[in-house]
Amino acid sequence: MRRSLTAFAVVLATLVSFSLDAAESDRKAVLVTGASTGIGRAITEHLAARGHFVYAGARKQADLDSLNKIANVQAVKLDVTQQADIDAAVASITKAGRGLYGLVNNAGIATLGAVADTSMEEFVLQMDVNVTGPYRMTKSFTPLILESKGRITTIGSISGILAPRDLSAYAMSKHAIEAFGDSLALQLEPQGVRVSIIEPGNFDSDIGKNAVARTGTRNRMADRSRFKKPTEVALAVEQALFEDKPKRRYMVVPNQGEAEVTIRKQVEQLVQLNEGHGYTYDRDALVKMLDEVLANARPRTIVPVAEKISP
Repeated sequence: MRRSLTAFAVVLATLVSFSLDAAESDRKAVLVTGASTGIGRAITEHLAARGHFVYAGARKQADLDSLNKIANVQAVKLDVTQQADIDAAVASITKAGRGLYGLVNNAGIATLGAVADTSMEEFVLQMDVNVTGPYRMTKSFTPLILESKGRITTIGSISGILAPRDLSAYAMSKHAIEAFGDSLALQLEPQGVRVSIIEPGNFDSDIGKNAVARTGTRNRMADRSRFKKPTEVALAVEQALFEDKPKRRYMVVPNQGEAEVTIRKQVEQLVQLNEGHGYTYDRDALVKMLDEVLANARPRTIVPVAEKISP
C-alpha cells in the first residue's frame, strides 16, 4: 500500500510539475523600456499584476533592485542609447527561453526650452533617447517578435501633434515616432506583427522633473504632480498588446479639453494640406472622405482587457 501511495505521489508531482511548466510557457513575455518611474513603471506594474511576465528595463542599480521586488517582473539593465546594453538584453532574454511577445518602447526624456536656448548636446541626447532608442530596440528585438507573431508598441505623445511652444526638440522627437510607427506597421503587419502608437496627454510622470535636473530650467510643464496618474496609459498599452485587433493609435488624455485641442489641431493641419494648390478638395468631398474613414473606425473606451492571464 505504501509503495502504491509513493508511486501515486510521484506521478501526481510529475503531473503538477508539467501543469506548472505548461502554464509558465503559456504566459506571454513583454519588455518595457524606461520602466523605473512614471508611465513605464505604471505599465510594468499593471501588466505584471495582470499575470504577464515583464522584462523591465532600467539603467540604475537601485531601480533594478526595486523592479525585481515586483512579482512577475525581471529587471534588465538597459540604456536604450547603448547598443552593448541592448545586445546583452537580447542575449539574456533569448537564453531565458520564454520568447518575447511584446516590446514597449517607453524610455524617453523631455528637453524644455526654445530652440535658441537649447544646446546641441541636449538636442542630440533628446533624439538619441526618444528616436534612435526605439529604432535600436526595434531593430534588435524584431527577430524575437517575428518569431512570436507579437506586438510592438511605442509611446508617443500628443506633443507630437500639438508641438507646444517651448518643447520644440521633444515635440520633434514624438512627431518622428508617428512616422516610425506607420512605416514599421507597413513592414511588419504582413508578417503577423501588429504595431501601435500610444499618444498620452498630460499625466503625472517624472519626465519634467528629470528635464529640470539636466537643464536647470523650470517651467509649468516641469511639475507634473497636479496631473492624473498614468493608469489609463497602462490600460491602453495592455489593449495594444493583447487585443485581437489592436488599433494603430491610442490617444489617451485625462480630459475632454486635451482631446478637443489635439483633434482640432489635426483637422487644422488637414485644411492646411488641402488649401492653396491645384488639387484641392471642396467641402463635400472632404466630408465624404471623413464619412468613409469613420465608417471603418472602431471607437472604443480604454478599459482593462477582460481575460486575465493566469500566473
